[in-house]
Amino acid sequence: MNQNKITLKEKIGYGFGDAASSMFWKIFGMYSLFFYTDVFGITAAAAGTMFLIARLWDSVFDVFVGIAADRTKSKWGKYRPYLLWFAIPFAVMGVITFYVPDFGSSGKLIYAYITYSLMMIVYSLINVPYASLLGSISSNPEERNSLSSYRMSFAFIGSFVTFMLLQPLIDFFAKTFDSENYEKTQQAVETSISTSAIAWSFGVGVIGILCVILFFLCFSWTRERVTQIETEDNTSIKTDLNNLFRNTPWWILVGTGLAALLFNAVRDSVAIYYFRDYVKVSYKMTGTGWDITTIYFLIGQAANLIGVIAAPSISAKYGKKKTYMISILLAGIFSVIFYFIPNNLPVIFLLQFIISMFAGYVLPLLWSMFADIVDHQELLTGRRATGLIFSSSSMSQKLGWALGAALSGWILAIFNYIPDALEQSAETIFGERIMISILPAVCCVLAFIGMLFYPLSDKKVKEITQQLEVKRQNNQ
Repeated sequence: MNQNKITLKEKIGYGFGDAASSMFWKIFGMYSLFFYTDVFGITAAAAGTMFLIARLWDSVFDVFVGIAADRTKSKWGKYRPYLLWFAIPFAVMGVITFYVPDFGSSGKLIYAYITYSLMMIVYSLINVPYASLLGSISSNPEERNSLSSYRMSFAFIGSFVTFMLLQPLIDFFAKTFDSENYEKTQQAVETSISTSAIAWSFGVGVIGILCVILFFLCFSWTRERVTQIETEDNTSIKTDLNNLFRNTPWWILVGTGLAALLFNAVRDSVAIYYFRDYVKVSYKMTGTGWDITTIYFLIGQAANLIGVIAAPSISAKYGKKKTYMISILLAGIFSVIFYFIPNNLPVIFLLQFIISMFAGYVLPLLWSMFADIVDHQELLTGRRATGLIFSSSSMSQKLGWALGAALSGWILAIFNYIPDALEQSAETIFGERIMISILPAVCCVLAFIGMLFYPLSDKKVKEITQQLEVKRQNNQ
């Protein structure tokens, strides 16, 4: 019996976990800056600083979650229990985070810091063990590529759900709870989503319920199979950290992953502002309840999904490293072209599709390569620190989004963005155009350069896998 042969049901179950995570992550990445500036009522610079501080602390916290998960012992395994324990707190904190309290400006800023930080902590407590589960379900590199592809595919499906539901839900609850105020709001300012504050909490709450269901299914449908070679499980935290910090491929992958995620964070954070202020099209598509910005996001998610689905077969033919490098470079080239295009929706949508498709190739490869690093370190040290290593991937993800959101807020402030203004200055619009095109392209170039030095080729990974299998058989 081949323990590394994973059933379709388990792959789907594993994908459900990232569908749930992605539902909230897209709200954080694409809507939170706008929520805090134009709904919650703090400045762009204050919001950007808050994102950076909260996520920097939370990125460090990820490492401790990974260490704790590696040492967790339960009848369900090391990593799966966290899906069960923190699914409901995950949804509850989402509602609390997107609630607008009736406080003064200082009180609201304190509330934003506390709730956003707690939300990121809960996210870590469920997402780091979930990510680590990939290295525990199978030791087969090809199965990991497949699992990673399923994971990212369902992540984008989760994003679709958020984009399709969030705005209609906010509109529905806004009309339900305060229809008069809703109508005044719609007449006063054109935005891609309703600015009725109470509607945000209820809309996020509905999505949170879906997340809980998906996390429970992920817990139920997956199994942990891969065990570490050594018989003792009392390796010190200091030893694990020293091993990690001496792992050169890990450093390279964290750096390139950070740059790739920064690329996504900056583009996504500024999109709402870009369409409202530069493209100046915010009408809703007949019969959909979606505005043009949402259509733009959906096109990007569809293209991402195509890239994710194609990534395993393409990387199997050309190798993970080469596929990663070519994809991120092409995403950067087309991002530069994006700056020079005319204000024309079909062209904008076409380039969004192309850029997002190439970006979609990168994401599943990134997670699969972190699983390869787990094997690499186990072969060198005899210690399988899956949670610690995958926590570093979560760390790079959060640092990327933290820096991206912070940069977005700061750059908007530098270019004199005025919250809730009906018209922004030419200076502000220029800044928004740079943020959606040139700055992401720079991130792509950095990711490409970093990957040039990544030493774990597909051939090397297969050799590592074979050597570990021999060791496991001898250890039985």
